[in-house]
Amino acid sequence: MQAPGGSEEPGPGPILQMQAVRFRYPGARGDVLDLDALALAPAERLLLRGDSGCGKSTLLALAAGVLLAGTGNVRLLGRDWRELSAGGRDARRVDHVGYIFQQFNLLPYLSVIDNVLMPCRFSRRRAARAREVQRSERAAAQALLEALGLEASLWRRGAAELSVGQQQRVAAARALIGQPELVIADEPTSALDEDRRDAFMRLLVAQCERSRSALLFVSHDSRLAPYFGQVVDLPLANRARGAADSGRARAQAA
Repeated sequence: MQAPGGSEEPGPGPILQMQAVRFRYPGARGDVLDLDALALAPAERLLLRGDSGCGKSTLLALAAGVLLAGTGNVRLLGRDWRELSAGGRDARRVDHVGYIFQQFNLLPYLSVIDNVLMPCRFSRRRAARAREVQRSERAAAQALLEALGLEASLWRRGAAELSVGQQQRVAAARALIGQPELVIADEPTSALDEDRRDAFMRLLVAQCERSRSALLFVSHDSRLAPYFGQVVDLPLANRARGAADSGRARAQAA
């Protein structure tokens, strides 16, 4: 069955499945990631825990199809990323994956609303799903911002005018609009104090539950564990010796 924009509707089974995955960066002497298995079902939440340099960012890039595994399988909605062309991976990513970046990556020259609407501009599927729950994509963006606690007086401001906590909520709304099956969050709470961190986590979890989006969340903060059904300590799960995103830096510098 085809969804709007030509992307197939997901079938039953895991949202994300990784099996016997190994990856090394060009020029690196060894693997930076060697992972036996990882899987996420609809509405399931997984915390990927570990300090800097243990391979977290590499794993997220593989899950999102930005990087391709050297061996093993990384499947999103049953489809291996390696089966797709570069353009096909881009289309599938915007249709099915919402991403909250550590630095948020908002476009400073766009308003809050227009930042949230970006996925709908590139994915007819996300736009159609936004309209399923609200009368328009814009109404869906406004509903998410309201649910995430960002007051309406800020919606027309440029993203650069917002505080860190406010930008975080905009980034979450952008990731969630159009009900993507997988939401990936890369250390989005690292700059927040404890109260703001917990408030954000409660809001994010509630929105993922509402849309039945699986949540893959990366953090070094063990205090977030109660929000998740699965917790994976990547330094223990990653069998690669010297596994690190620092390995990528060495390879790029060579």
